[in-house]
Amino acid sequence: MTITPGKKREKIDRLAELAAVRDDERGVSLWQEAFRRLRRNPAAIVGAVILALFVLVAVVGPFLVPYGATDSIGIREGVVKSGQGIIPGPSGDHWLGYDHQGRDVFSRMIVGARQTLLVGVVSTLIGLAVGALIGGVAGAAAGLGGRWGRWVDSALMRFVDMLLALPSLLLAVSVAALLGASLTTVMIAVGVVSVPVFARLLRGSMISQSNSDYVLAATSLGVKRSRIALTHVVPNSLAPVIVQATLTLATAIIEAAALSFLGLGNPDSTIPEWGVMLADAQPYLGIRPALAIYPAVAIIITALGFTLLGEAMREALDPKLRK
Repeated sequence: MTITPGKKREKIDRLAELAAVRDDERGVSLWQEAFRRLRRNPAAIVGAVILALFVLVAVVGPFLVPYGATDSIGIREGVVKSGQGIIPGPSGDHWLGYDHQGRDVFSRMIVGARQTLLVGVVSTLIGLAVGALIGGVAGAAAGLGGRWGRWVDSALMRFVDMLLALPSLLLAVSVAALLGASLTTVMIAVGVVSVPVFARLLRGSMISQSNSDYVLAATSLGVKRSRIALTHVVPNSLAPVIVQATLTLATAIIEAAALSFLGLGNPDSTIPEWGVMLADAQPYLGIRPALAIYPAVAIIITALGFTLLGEAMREALDPKLRK
């Protein structure tokens, strides 16, 4: 089902309302109650376990791999002859077999996890930083800036709406095509896609917080509006942004893999990365389809982990579901 720009904006604005939630009647803070609910949510537990394993493999795994990720062992030993359709499968020494260049697939999958994590985290941080800057300025201008502030907010949001109107993958491909194929390009392109989401989300949260009693009290005491925005409104508006960052990591990994699959990622295929491995496996689907299945399954499971945890966090912070 296609999500229209209007529905996308409504979903983002709905999440932004979470920032206006107060502590409950029992005096338990929003984050304490959310964490308590997360511990009782099976989906959150499954997502957290998947992510913990993924991060552990990405950080520690490359130091423990049995073979070099770029070492063409199979060709050197004469057991891999891709031109003749000979690419051996799993064995006792090579758990996932060889690829078309005689490299150990298991070692490349482990090392590729680090590259995938790096792309996902950096691209999300890029989108978060730029989006938070735009959304923070727009939210402060709309909530505390008066008439001139509303004009600034309107101009920034029309730019954000134009970005939201474009399909995310099309926008990422366009940016990557303009910058040229490289790993840095993938990070920037995927980061640009998430900028409007973070911008609109933080802006909506700040507008909700600008109507709070503590803002009125600070204003009546003569506190500068810029100080109110930076020291009070922004920190209290970050809850839905943090949730969205978790969900964005899932889409960032998928979109980065898609760009690599289309040939817009790192042109050096010797550096393991799941999207590149998936693209390299296409000519050999008839010989060894597992070469494409391994990275595809890894991408799906990792994205699922981020999605499960992100959705569970969103539900835990939703005021309508809190008792």
